Amino acid sequence: MLGLTGRFLIAGGLGLAVLGALLLLAERAGLSRLPGDLVYRRGGVTFFVPLGTSLLLSILLTLFLLLLRKR
Repeated sequence: MLGLTGRFLIAGGLGLAVLGALLLLAERAGLSRLPGDLVYRRGGVTFFVPLGTSLLLSILLTLFLLLLRKR
């Protein structure tokens, strides 16, 4: 039982590390704010709604999961 939990935690940690690296690379490539992302600034308050980024991530995740399902 503990072996399965340990493997799950290692896989989750590696997944988060890869996701973090991809986010850093995307920011360097200029993909930190896509068209469709809304930014509202008033005084000292900034409100950011990543609609374009969410849509892109949803499409990519859907394609990835469809590829996994076909195996």
